[in-house]
Amino acid sequence: MPNAIVILNYNGLAHLQTYLPSVVENSPNWDIFIADNASTDTSVSFVAQAFPLIKIIQLAQNFGFAEGYNQALATIEGKYEHYFILNSDVRLRANWDLPLLDFLEKNPGTAAVGPKILSDRQPDYFEHAGAAGGYLDTFYFPFCRGRIFESVEQDLQQYDGAQEVTWVSGAALLIRSKDFHEASGFDPAFFAHMEEIDLGLRLASVGKKLFCIPQSKVFHLGGGTLSYDNPKKAYLNFRNNLWMIVKNQQRFLVPVLFIRMALDGIAAIQFLVKGKPQLTWKIFLAHMALYRHFITFYNKRQKAPARPFKYHGLIIWDYFGKGVRNFSALNKRKFHS
Repeated sequence: MPNAIVILNYNGLAHLQTYLPSVVENSPNWDIFIADNASTDTSVSFVAQAFPLIKIIQLAQNFGFAEGYNQALATIEGKYEHYFILNSDVRLRANWDLPLLDFLEKNPGTAAVGPKILSDRQPDYFEHAGAAGGYLDTFYFPFCRGRIFESVEQDLQQYDGAQEVTWVSGAALLIRSKDFHEASGFDPAFFAHMEEIDLGLRLASVGKKLFCIPQSKVFHLGGGTLSYDNPKKAYLNFRNNLWMIVKNQQRFLVPVLFIRMALDGIAAIQFLVKGKPQLTWKIFLAHMALYRHFITFYNKRQKAPARPFKYHGLIIWDYFGKGVRNFSALNKRKFHS
């Protein structure tokens, strides 16, 4: 079966003009789709005129990242072996796909893989959203090989080995189509942000693995839709993280959730002290969203417990308490399923 690259677009003309040529040039054996979330700019007409071989999936409204991909991939279900879910602000280079496809072919128990993600602004540094593979800690704080909180490392090939991870960034995610649909895709309630982490946990609950394959590398602009300090993005990240805990934490749910919310409260105070009251308010609203929808997400809990390859430590203590800034300094014995 052939493979498909699917790029979700919403008013992304500038990104498509800048990055789509690299996708077309370096993906000769792939069918390429633009899934458009009811854009109001000229991005769709640009693609139709400049790249007539690209297929356009026109969605009826802006469904967001999660449901936008669900809707788009449902239209091509059964026609492709793999989906490469790609942000519109990612630059590809020649043979980006070969290490990823080769790994999946040799490892049938792996559902999804991702490349090393470098910054398009500073190509010798990792990019915040993905770096060399993503993890969660005990209280569901996400971090990456090459990026812990706001500390992003220079890429010195220190993480160039294939590595099992908890999650693969939705900016550049290669997944078996069968596994995507059997897992019911992304949770549409998330709208955007952390839906790929939640998907990784659900894949782990049925025994599937995820890997980062750094022999493949891509270059991501990052913050192309919402800047990292954007209040809306902060709200979605804090809200979705709490929803994800309710869905996936099997044992000691109440203590884990309580401690995580208390840590969120400390973050809210820090934002206030730093003169960012909007972010403090967004954390409050995220917690209110948890209370309103707790039963809904509790009822989505997995029948089988997720056993992801994760960090059984406290990354917030490592970072703020012990001053650890590089992934390589973390205790590797704490990484296991």
